Amino acid sequence: MGVTKFPEQRNSRADSPKLVHQFLIALSHVDPLVWRRIQVPQSYTFWDLHVAIQDAMGWEDRHLHEFRLFDDQTSKVVSIGLPTDMMSPDRPIAPGWTVPLSRHFESREWLGLPILYAYDFGDGWEHALIHEGMQTAKRSAKYPRCVSGARRCPPEDCGGPHGYAELLKIIASPKHPQHKSMIEWIGGAFDPDSFDPKRVAFDNPKERWTKAFRQ
Repeated sequence: MGVTKFPEQRNSRADSPKLVHQFLIALSHVDPLVWRRIQVPQSYTFWDLHVAIQDAMGWEDRHLHEFRLFDDQTSKVVSIGLPTDMMSPDRPIAPGWTVPLSRHFESREWLGLPILYAYDFGDGWEHALIHEGMQTAKRSAKYPRCVSGARRCPPEDCGGPHGYAELLKIIASPKHPQHKSMIEWIGGAFDPDSFDPKRVAFDNPKERWTKAFRQ
């Protein structure tokens, strides 16, 4: 897969912006709701946002992803994510690292209008992503940061929303024939209600890109 060069780092430090985008992220088709609220630098691209979402949610970035949203400049739904050799010419995917968030979130009023963030097309995880506006960055804070949220992210490769629901039933039933094997598969005790925004650690998106494409 050919990739476009990652944009050069801007002169200002990404973790010391003047303004930040605030996003609400809700994992669809999962009950009770798994959600996060994050703030990312104004200078971020969609690739940078993808990395922040992965880290805030608790995903491991093992699979393809895609943002789908309405482009008011072209009046079309656009896809932004990871282009592959298998993508359809009728549905091109723009490389996320080439599209700044400002291209879409500072050109019109997006408050309350959700966009789709899809991850792992096999399991079919879908997130409703809502831009809640621009905020003045706090001098004492480092960005990106997770402001709030609830509940643990489902384990990777557990079969999507339906598979996750079955997993929770099994691990909650010690007498279930698959209980022991499932506990071993997820690596021990799993508390679906456990989440602390202060424990979220964010990777450098440029380093993540280099690791993914320059190995």
